[in-house]
Amino acid sequence: MVKVNRRNGSLGWPFALAAGCVLGLSSLAVADGRAKVSMIELDGTLADQPPGFSLFGGKKDKTLAGMIEQIRDAAKRDDVKAIVLRVKDATLTQTQIEELGPAIKDARAKGLKVFVFAENYDTSGLLLGTYADQVLLQTGGGVMLPGLYMEEMFLADTLAWAGIKADMVQVGDYKGASEQMARNAPSPQWDQNIDGLLDSMYANLRAKFKDGRGMNDEGLDIAMKAAWMTDGDNAAKTGLVDAQVDLPGIKAYVEKATGGEKLALARTESTEDDEMKAAMANPFMLLGKLMQKPDHSAKSPAIAVLHIGAEIVDGDSGGGGLFGGGQSVGSRTVRNAIEEMLDDPMVKGVVVRIDSPGGSAIASEVIWQGLKRLAEKKPVWASIGSMAASGGYYIASGTSKIYVNPSSIVGSIGVVGGRLSMSGLYEKLHVNVKSRTRGPMAGMFRSTAPWTPEELATVRQKMTETYNLFTSRVTTGRPGIDLSKTAEGRLFTGDKAIGLNMADQIGGLEVAIKDLATSVGVDDPEVVHYPSPKGLDEILEDSFGTMASPDVNARGPADMIGIRAAEAIVREIVGERNWPQVRGAMNGLLQLRKEPVILMNPSVLVVE
Repeated sequence: MVKVNRRNGSLGWPFALAAGCVLGLSSLAVADGRAKVSMIELDGTLADQPPGFSLFGGKKDKTLAGMIEQIRDAAKRDDVKAIVLRVKDATLTQTQIEELGPAIKDARAKGLKVFVFAENYDTSGLLLGTYADQVLLQTGGGVMLPGLYMEEMFLADTLAWAGIKADMVQVGDYKGASEQMARNAPSPQWDQNIDGLLDSMYANLRAKFKDGRGMNDEGLDIAMKAAWMTDGDNAAKTGLVDAQVDLPGIKAYVEKATGGEKLALARTESTEDDEMKAAMANPFMLLGKLMQKPDHSAKSPAIAVLHIGAEIVDGDSGGGGLFGGGQSVGSRTVRNAIEEMLDDPMVKGVVVRIDSPGGSAIASEVIWQGLKRLAEKKPVWASIGSMAASGGYYIASGTSKIYVNPSSIVGSIGVVGGRLSMSGLYEKLHVNVKSRTRGPMAGMFRSTAPWTPEELATVRQKMTETYNLFTSRVTTGRPGIDLSKTAEGRLFTGDKAIGLNMADQIGGLEVAIKDLATSVGVDDPEVVHYPSPKGLDEILEDSFGTMASPDVNARGPADMIGIRAAEAIVREIVGERNWPQVRGAMNGLLQLRKEPVILMNPSVLVVE
């Protein structure tokens, strides 16, 4: 059994409610002694890491590990006979479902019936249902299983129209990270790379449906053709769902499906609700908890989870760049966390949880160095979520064992660098720029003209050095790996990566934690998450510190209004579906202003 540290990610107990319902703080509440149907809701996004601060809590703060634990807790109870997983607008990735699946299978192996229920199904909901006994659809609901769809936007012509040229260089024929800005169509190598990745992901998807729903290839093809958008009757005929049930009738349906025994429907309720009410009713108590420093230290032998869950940048972790989009992982923040883990005698081993497309080459090397330092005293393993690409895989190579999900994306061993030449834009806007330089290489970062052939050769030389360092880190961490088959920017799903010696074992974070605990002789480990959560004073400083900053580069309210207006226009043009990849590409390009060589995986969009 793995215990979850309930102190992590909170400012005292009132603020643990954000994750409380999914971190083992829940109970099954019913009024009588009948056997129970445990109703567990999947709502919103499942995060990898508990929230650092949450005043009032909320379902959006649920974690993947907490949801797995909730399923396992229900399966351990002798009075629970069935589990209903109610999918309510949940945003689940294919790899998250692959980590939820073993908990569902284990519950079924213990004799429980597991049902998945949703008002409407998309691919992710149906994929979750392949692990259950039955898939139930709300009467009148709809089903969509169109397959996998991927879009890539190539913006070279758009930038040229605006008077901008992306001066980009990449090392690795299959890298592709520069192509979105530097080309108007994919190269043959990138086409091969991304088509192979999509083939693997689609094969994994089909395998789940064939195994879980008892379909053959012909039946699945018929189902997908009919159910790209369909109703419950047709979905049932194709074998994608088992029954249509009105929500109030779920208990009666489950009773009949489990043998007719009268059951009590039990929903999870937080055991901290009364404490939260008490804190809200007592302003002095609430103020005390607000000012309380988060207690992050392990109180018993523990396995630490170090989260690398976003774009990798130099310095401190923070916002997701100029155009938003979540958090960034800062090398300084991670190194500070590594020192905390080194100094904590209760931390017996570390699992680095990676879900990152990469980022700064320098930051990736700094983190790699930190992991090697940590590994001198404690075992360090890796668990890959949806992606460990480029800089993310660079970091993974610094661990001694790598766990992947079948559909995790790994690889992109390559380097991309460059900058934007704005001379055409300046001309369109009638902006006259006078450049002045002092020093032999000062003009390398000018915005007024592309690099000369001699300058391009200098950049490529630097990038080649970074690539050689990257590959040396990989060969050191993965002895025997064949770079001729794995490097130069190639991408692979986790199941393929095992055979290429890029990873060691199929399994999610839960499996990695349990295996590591066993290897260090800890039977019942506490699990602590790093980087440690911030206190309220640090959050306020982060939020308001820049407003009083004398830094001439700090952006004021007027600047941010202009930036957000431009963002809104671009977002409206490309659409919500495509905005994430464009945002990521723009933030990656802006990072080139500070560092001309990055380890970044190109953003692509997969619609299931």
